Amino acid sequence: MHTKFNQLFKFLCVLCVLFAGTPAYSINEPLAAIKGTVVTGDGQPAVFVPVQIKEKNRGTLTNEKGEFLFKRMHAGHYTLQVMLIGYKVVTKEVDVAQDQILNVTIQLEASNQQLQEVIINSARNKYKVDAVSGSLRLKTPLLEIPQNIQVISASLLADQQTYDIVDGITRNVSGVTRVGHWDNQYAQIRMRGSKIPAFRNGMNIEASWGPTAEDAAMIERIEFVKGPAGFMLANGEPGGFYNVVTKKPSGVTKGSANISMGSFSTYRAALDFDGKLSKDGKLLYRLNVAGQQKDFYTKYNYSNRYLFAPVLKYLVDDRTSITLEYTFQGSKYLNNGNYQFSKKKLLDEGISNDFFYGDPSLEPGKLRDHSAYVYLDHQLNDKWQAHAQVAYFNFSMVANSVWATSVAENGNMVRYFSIGDEAGENRFAQMSLSGEEYTGSIRHRILAGVDMGNKKFWGDFRTLTPSLNLAGGKVFNVYNPEYGIPFDSIPTIDRSKSVRTRAGQSSYISSVNYTSVYAQDELGFFDNKLRLSLALRFTHAETTGKTKTADMKDDIVTPRVGLSYSIDKSTAVYALYDQSFVPQTGLDSNLVPFKPVKGNDIEAGIKKDWLNGRWSTAISAYRIARQNAKVALGIKDSRGADVSVALGETVTKGIEADINGEIVSGLNVNINYAYTDSKITKEAPNTEAGKTTVGNITPNTAAHITNAWLSYRIGHGAFTGFGASAGIQWQAERAVGTTKVSNIPNYFRTDAGLNYSRGKYSVSFLVNNLLDDRKLLTAASLPANASGYYSYIVEARRNFRMSISYRF
Repeated sequence: MHTKFNQLFKFLCVLCVLFAGTPAYSINEPLAAIKGTVVTGDGQPAVFVPVQIKEKNRGTLTNEKGEFLFKRMHAGHYTLQVMLIGYKVVTKEVDVAQDQILNVTIQLEASNQQLQEVIINSARNKYKVDAVSGSLRLKTPLLEIPQNIQVISASLLADQQTYDIVDGITRNVSGVTRVGHWDNQYAQIRMRGSKIPAFRNGMNIEASWGPTAEDAAMIERIEFVKGPAGFMLANGEPGGFYNVVTKKPSGVTKGSANISMGSFSTYRAALDFDGKLSKDGKLLYRLNVAGQQKDFYTKYNYSNRYLFAPVLKYLVDDRTSITLEYTFQGSKYLNNGNYQFSKKKLLDEGISNDFFYGDPSLEPGKLRDHSAYVYLDHQLNDKWQAHAQVAYFNFSMVANSVWATSVAENGNMVRYFSIGDEAGENRFAQMSLSGEEYTGSIRHRILAGVDMGNKKFWGDFRTLTPSLNLAGGKVFNVYNPEYGIPFDSIPTIDRSKSVRTRAGQSSYISSVNYTSVYAQDELGFFDNKLRLSLALRFTHAETTGKTKTADMKDDIVTPRVGLSYSIDKSTAVYALYDQSFVPQTGLDSNLVPFKPVKGNDIEAGIKKDWLNGRWSTAISAYRIARQNAKVALGIKDSRGADVSVALGETVTKGIEADINGEIVSGLNVNINYAYTDSKITKEAPNTEAGKTTVGNITPNTAAHITNAWLSYRIGHGAFTGFGASAGIQWQAERAVGTTKVSNIPNYFRTDAGLNYSRGKYSVSFLVNNLLDDRKLLTAASLPANASGYYSYIVEARRNFRMSISYRF
């Protein structure tokens, strides 16, 4: 207890230092402000548009969200003016009261012909983002943040016809890969040598094997934060995390409808409504709904999904807003995975691309995922903001599971049948205070807050029969698969008791609680050319399981130091040292609880904007030492549950490069490369004698990853609105399992498509896996002994998607 008190006392002392010397406001200092948004006729943000106050001859430019801000205004009457070629001059008269922060929206007007030109040209810079979302709490531009953060915009997701979080998003960020295991429902994304947790709106929602993969219809952007970053909002893994930012009301009345279709009986529809519910404009709403029927490339397997995501926002006054957000995702599927099995080797030529290891006689699984957020934002003055949010997640899955007990040389595969029921319940709360002050010529950007969470999980994965055979006791064969298991051969699952009760008979019950307090001060020197970030985080975590031996308690302080220097207005170099701490749930195959992940990150890089910010580059080099990270093996144990193991210590070193933006007029690109060297450097404490792993490649890593996506649209002439896109994905020197050398084939995929956009309509056609490569591995496990077998996932053969969109 004395140690805990000392740690907390030291942390509070640091807080006092950070806030010491804050000057009081001058009584005569004007604190009023005018902030707003400029939008086009169809409600889209008007980026980099000049806004002027006529009475004061003051001007500014809107940012990438169409937003502008005039600070330190005296009370009075003002006229805002927006002048843009191709539009009518728009003026808006406003009255500003003392200490008031006035919010306004200015909508541009254009003729039909001019509007067509604007929509075509709005494709400019659609892949480049200059600032992180508010959910990361950072007020510093991306260029100046001493860390590698890459943002995937909604425009890029739309161009690639992405349906959900696992549907190819990893191609857009250097060094990011996806493990295909169970990805019909879950996202398993890896970066910098480990699986990274999923965040949503700034909260770490990672739990069990989840969370449920977010549907693209609810996504505004996805932010990949590389390396530890627990100081900004929540506990984060040493390799980083990805943050899904959901769509919120914009205050502008607009909407869109999208209908898609494609190979394997794929049909999808999505609607997006955005607007005001009250005449005074204080009550805003956003509603996204989507439905999807998608058969997989494997026989009989399918996943039907639907989404309902309403958001309400109430503007209490010019400084305070309350937002309520609810999301429901549901799905119905036959098998959660699309594995192939072979006794002989990976990519067995005798097994077809459409191989299905389940059976259409089995009951489909059902997944229900509810989440609710409440946000409170308050502008204390023109320098300080307060934010608070709470969230509740409730997840349930009712399913069965089939897996291989054994696979013979002749292809006979004995399949066992298990229950596959899960439930999860998570609660989160965050509060933060951020602001900007000066002590002499030194600028302070201060961020402090509290982060709390409780995650509970229950699972029932009991095996009901070790052999699930065809009629007459015939064994399933991978080279000549037959389907149609007799109903009387399929065990009946007794669900008279809830999964929470049934989980008490197994080891699949866990709970983790954590409370953290954190603070950061970014000090700006020499007119903000040099920036020094100092941060600390104190975390208390408790993990409980079925038995006392599974319980763990930890208290830890993690520091962070970052340095960023602007060589000029478009170039910045940075260096970073960061530590991280993340509690883990679950037990390994020996029923031993997983210890928290601890990590140290050293990183340096350079960022640059080119051609007045039209495109950007980022290059970084890093070294991460990680202890206790767990890794999924892609196999199941005798109880039918997925097997993960804890590693001792891994050291990951790498170089990453990203390019995104508009290189020349009409050509937008997203190109990235990463070299990753990740090795095990220390044995786990419970490693069996004689089974050394030191020097092995960290499982599920690729040494070289290259991705490119190019999109070009004609902006003038007879073919205005026509466009084309193409992309490649390449991974080399990949490793799975226990190995000192790469042991699975390289991966190379190409995609290409055509599109047309005019006015409110757009049509796109995309072909995935253009070269029809049927051996594209996304997940694999190798036999652990002579009685074992290979299991792996290959991607779909050549397939297409077509989408028609209408904006209103």
